[in-house]
Amino acid sequence: MDLLQEARRVFDIEINALESVRDSLNSDFLKIIDAITNCEGKVIITGMGKPGHIGRKIAATMASLGTSSFFLHPAEALHGDLGMIGKEDVVIAISYSGESEEVTRLLTNIKAIGATLIGISGNANSTLIKHSDISQVFTKFDEACYMGLAPTSSTTASLVYGDALAVVASKVYGFNENNYGLYHPAGSLGKKLFIKVKDIMACKQNNAVVIRGETLKNAIVEMGKKGLGMVTVIDSNSLIRGVITDGDLRRQLEKGVDVYNLVVDEVMSQNPTILTEEMMAIEALQILKQKNISSAPIVDKNNQSIGTIRLQDILNAGIVL
Repeated sequence: MDLLQEARRVFDIEINALESVRDSLNSDFLKIIDAITNCEGKVIITGMGKPGHIGRKIAATMASLGTSSFFLHPAEALHGDLGMIGKEDVVIAISYSGESEEVTRLLTNIKAIGATLIGISGNANSTLIKHSDISQVFTKFDEACYMGLAPTSSTTASLVYGDALAVVASKVYGFNENNYGLYHPAGSLGKKLFIKVKDIMACKQNNAVVIRGETLKNAIVEMGKKGLGMVTVIDSNSLIRGVITDGDLRRQLEKGVDVYNLVVDEVMSQNPTILTEEMMAIEALQILKQKNISSAPIVDKNNQSIGTIRLQDILNAGIVL
């Protein structure tokens, strides 16, 4: 047996199934999209066995793209979880045969509750389709399983069909990157869109600050205590006058300066790169990299020193360019 050829056969059969379903899309798809986008409740996906696994994924994709959705296991629904369905909801039931017992036993109750029932099946004469308010009947195609038994092409078609529903519905809503980031705060995009400098900067007692006129020794002590690799030099009004980095410090020590008498004003770098607390962290990262610096002082809307941001802090937050 040529195993690679057998694997390619599986791909070919499932691709053919997808092409068949794609080419047969019609007004039924539009009716389902209309029901989803005008739903005043939740979109609930149900299915048993392999279609159930696909249903979970469809519900998750819909939820991430702006359609309030969840998966309801039909067996659990038969034992009380039907109470999760309300008359304002849309229920999408997936069963390629349309005769899955756990699913068909729910249909009368779903109708009695008053929810809109959408059936997705490969059998136009099935119990599921007969009970559905709106239905999508797939064209006939072969399962990729060489015995024609295991759900393969049918589950792939259901998965892609569900993706199409989720994506098209999101376009109807005008769903955008900001919306997506709101629903994915732990994801890379969410962090880029919502994490600001003030969320991750070192501030208050963790910020390294000295007053103009203090000795370099005090700056060394402050830098060592806070571990930021930089100390900000401010005046009595908390306005930034300069910074001293660990690099500046090393160069002074190599000269053998008197750290007890040399004041920070003589050592600090004036006109440093200053960032604001409301700046997005991704923007701060871009500036730090462009300037080839590892940290920068932060000011509030009154230009008063309130913190320090380090490049490493931004990277540790999971934000990358």
